[in-house]
Amino acid sequence: MSVAELKERHIAITETVNDLRDRLKQNRLLLLDTDVATYARAQGKTPVTFGPTDLVCCRTLQGHTGKNFLDVLVITKGWESSSIVSKMLSGHKGYVSSCQYVPDEDTHLITASGDQTCVLWDITTGLRTSVFGGEFQSGHTAGVFKVFLLLLWFSISINGSNSRMFVSGSCDSTARLWDTRVASRAVGTFHGHEGDVNVVKFFPDGNRFGTGSDDGACRLFDIRTGHQLQVYSQSDGDNEVSPITSIAFSISGRLLFAAYTNGDCYVWDTLLARVVLNLGSLQNSHDGRISCLGLSADGSALCTGSWDANLKVWAFGGHRRVI
Repeated sequence: MSVAELKERHIAITETVNDLRDRLKQNRLLLLDTDVATYARAQGKTPVTFGPTDLVCCRTLQGHTGKNFLDVLVITKGWESSSIVSKMLSGHKGYVSSCQYVPDEDTHLITASGDQTCVLWDITTGLRTSVFGGEFQSGHTAGVFKVFLLLLWFSISINGSNSRMFVSGSCDSTARLWDTRVASRAVGTFHGHEGDVNVVKFFPDGNRFGTGSDDGACRLFDIRTGHQLQVYSQSDGDNEVSPITSIAFSISGRLLFAAYTNGDCYVWDTLLARVVLNLGSLQNSHDGRISCLGLSADGSALCTGSWDANLKVWAFGGHRRVI
């Protein structure tokens, strides 16, 4: 093959590659412009509907003498009623605002602090295994918390499908994805909120996560592409938008429960981005703001905690048992 023929072939191949790049860029832009709800409606997906007995308050738990602020954590296995502190973990330079055991492990947990860091701890030794954020440029640029009426808010969520991955939210309006094997930098930074990110929660499949913010919106992000998939927000007319305090996904991911400072708790259809129910409008609802949410392991019940000092258990009934 002559030099001239090689040049012609090189030019042809270069043109083909450039054409493919342009097509990929156009397809990527189309994906960015299409959210989950728009695609679902185009496919003719039907919305979730709730009857009057499909989700009801079946029990009210009383006993707290003050407001319920944060989620309740289960301590270690085998603890006794007369248990004492078995290990003191020291190392944060600020208050500790959240902690979560690594799934399927009793020896490691992750904490978050107002010192702008998250820490992976080895409980058996009491030592820090890794520090995330802080002095690193990819860390949060503000405290990993939210201050509201002297209430400290922060949320971390560990991926149930891959316990090496966790996500954090901060009052710098971002959520960040971390890999415990790479503590020096965040794997990804997710923008979009216009207020403090009060809560983050992984989607059941582990490939996506949701956020709740002071801007009154929930957002769904894909950790594989780094793209925002959907925004869940509802206009309140001329009234000020209520901040979100906590979120939880149903076991299938089709429902998103979001608690607000005004006492509402919306149940969102994640596929069509519609509110299908407001627990705050039901009989036996809370008298104060709902500050925390928790879903049972089998997905059959939701527990809400409120500033009215009560916990309420909401169970699926009627023709529904779980969704």
